Amino acid sequence: MTAAPDEEAGVPTGAEAVWAQAGDWLAERASGEWTAAKQAELDAWLAQSSANLLAYWRLEAAWDRTHRLAALRAPMRVTQEPSHVSSRSIIIKIAAVVVAVSALAGIGAVYSAKPVTKTFATLVGGHETITLADGSSIELNTDTRLRLMDGSTRSATLDKGEAYFQIRHDGSRPFVVTAGDHMVTDLGTKFVLRRSAGNLHVSLLEGSARIDGLGAQGKSASVTLTPGDVAVATADTITVTKKLQRELKNNLAWRRGLLVFSNSQLGDVVAELNRYNQTKLVVADAQTARVGIGGTFPADNSAAFVRVAHELLGLRVTRRGNELIISR
Repeated sequence: MTAAPDEEAGVPTGAEAVWAQAGDWLAERASGEWTAAKQAELDAWLAQSSANLLAYWRLEAAWDRTHRLAALRAPMRVTQEPSHVSSRSIIIKIAAVVVAVSALAGIGAVYSAKPVTKTFATLVGGHETITLADGSSIELNTDTRLRLMDGSTRSATLDKGEAYFQIRHDGSRPFVVTAGDHMVTDLGTKFVLRRSAGNLHVSLLEGSARIDGLGAQGKSASVTLTPGDVAVATADTITVTKKLQRELKNNLAWRRGLLVFSNSQLGDVVAELNRYNQTKLVVADAQTARVGIGGTFPADNSAAFVRVAHELLGLRVTRRGNELIISR
């Protein structure tokens, strides 16, 4: 496991606009006319950049403190401000004060800089478990890199590989994972994300989760998954199929160092084994790649697999440098 903070970025152009937009979102939530569709729009805006996330959470914290102070002073107040003034105008004033105080203290850039993140990575054949402060956990599979936002935020970015998420649900602070052009939002969930070239696979074991497209072509794409759903998301489509819980659990055998195959083709099995091993298996031809095979194998032991392929299927195995060639 490696952990290193990202470098801080400078204050981006348009930082004032970010704070103004954060104020608009918070004022709309305070108006009492909040809907699930608005929440989805807010989630998408928060996922667009770290500056959006930080501005909103700073402003929300200041707004909460203002409400607590107002409650303490309530018996001393003789008049009340009109309700149509008390949300929008006060929130914007709070935003201005927060930015001004930050500038006077010489730390204004912090509010528009990226929050500190930690990067966790596994090598080929590696396996790492991350335990979060709220009791949630994330297990990283082979050759995986995940960036986790530090502090009280609940968001992560899957750069590559595969991870199993067991998330403690918090309706006020959903856990959000960004992977390429898609964002997965926890709705009380156990789920697996696997990111490969051009595709994101999402398998849901428990609870529910929502997938939203973030790319130019996929902004309108949004799918809510239920247990047993397996979604494959590309740049412009999200397709969902249903699998038995037994199949989903077999696909998680890597957590125990195993791989389970049932009625699989040799080519697919070899491709999966190669994810976990430095010594690579190569299928000599398309006909051999279609040979059927099933069973449970150690994920990090290519030699054990090729012995089975030779003894049970009669296949030939020859070594070529760091490769094992399988042929008929």
